[in-house]
Amino acid sequence: MNVELQVVGSALRAVAEEMGAVLIRSAFSANIKERRDCSTAVFDEAGRMIAQAEHIPVHLGAMPAAVAAAMSRGLTPGQVCVLNDPYTGGTHLPDVTLVSRTALGYAVSRAHHADVGGMEPASLPAFSRELYQEGLVLPPVLLTDEVLELFVANARNPDERRGDLRAQMAANRLAERRIDELCARRGRDRVAAAMDELHAYSERMVRAAIRTLPDGRWSAEDVVEAVDGDAAIRCTVEVSGDEIRIDFAGTAPQDAYNLNCPLSVTQSACYFVVRCLTEPDLPASGGAFAPVTVTAPEGCLVNARPPAAVVAGNTETSSRIVDVVFRAFGEALPVPAQGQGTMNNVALGNARFTYYETIGGGQGACPDADGPSGVHVAMSNTLITPVEALELSYPLRVERWELRRGSGGAGAHRGGDGVVRELRVLEDCRLSVLAERRRHAPRGARGGADGARGRTLVNGEEQPSKVTRQLAAGDVVRIETPGGGGLG
Repeated sequence: MNVELQVVGSALRAVAEEMGAVLIRSAFSANIKERRDCSTAVFDEAGRMIAQAEHIPVHLGAMPAAVAAAMSRGLTPGQVCVLNDPYTGGTHLPDVTLVSRTALGYAVSRAHHADVGGMEPASLPAFSRELYQEGLVLPPVLLTDEVLELFVANARNPDERRGDLRAQMAANRLAERRIDELCARRGRDRVAAAMDELHAYSERMVRAAIRTLPDGRWSAEDVVEAVDGDAAIRCTVEVSGDEIRIDFAGTAPQDAYNLNCPLSVTQSACYFVVRCLTEPDLPASGGAFAPVTVTAPEGCLVNARPPAAVVAGNTETSSRIVDVVFRAFGEALPVPAQGQGTMNNVALGNARFTYYETIGGGQGACPDADGPSGVHVAMSNTLITPVEALELSYPLRVERWELRRGSGGAGAHRGGDGVVRELRVLEDCRLSVLAERRRHAPRGARGGADGARGRTLVNGEEQPSKVTRQLAAGDVVRIETPGGGGLG
């Protein structure tokens, strides 16, 4: 059985990976086909995640909530449920999720669409105050031809939106065929038994790893850079036996703008930290999350109530949650110094085009190594659009793209360096930047120096961490991403 379990487990993981490959190769937008801002996974009949491709952490930890919402629709074979509502299983509105039935559970794809409507091109406004300003809201509904037309009619670049959604549909259909083939080859009952055991195995491995951690209770806090001041994130972590509890009592009330997180995003960030500290190489499945309980007061920044705006909560607040939870565990365990703590979201667009990217920076130094430079840190795992693809497809020119030398904090082990990226716009367009670490630097650890703060500039003029503004043809946007903190 152990050999067969490994074979079936590898086959299920291969289904999730192949789904991702089909989605990336079939997509129309650079955000999916070049940056790979998408995620895929396979779930069982009970709605438990069994296998996931190694894609975007903030997507994958929140997927079970999306599947639970889709299951309420009573899906039958051949039907597909679509949703993006952050309060019913989504993350933020540009992340569109498709859930379909397989012969033995559900196939799930989630992709960040370059525009889903709303008050600004690319659907990442810096100053949205309600969810409705951020784009079309889709609760869990069956994806019919009429719903597809409604979706593209409310988004900019409708042909690109239609193409990306069809790429997701192709990924889900492929998963349905592959699960059919696996059941025919191995037997449906044996594949179902293997799914049960894979889920249980992940839970056993993580519980065993938690038992090696010291029991105790530790707290930490940090801030996110809100439009009108700083907002505190406070957490207490408790390790007891083979369980971990993470509570966010004392966190600031939900933001008047869009730094809010639905609880599913907060859970994703916490699961990421626990996975890093316990079994980082374990093939990911929902069983790994079972020993972790995450709580937060309703109506606070990390458990917001609708219709609070959330577009930056998914990217920025989730990154800062990771920093806070790591810092709490750092009271008892060796953890890295703080990394850049932001995704440096840049959105550009007008009536003709929409473009979105996130930009890497410095990772914090580890207890036994320097931090890597120019990487996505924590909740993001995307690529940058290659210069050639960017300039071929959009009215943009890359003026500068280099490491920001010396931005990592000094120490026995240095923090990683950030990067410098300059984009010249060749048409009048709108700019939105959602970033963190412009006012507060990533902290060093155990005597290590802090990393350099990030900077956002337009034509050489300093901008705040959150900005939406008009650009004229020829304007230059410069992003200097934060360095990681040093250690020791």
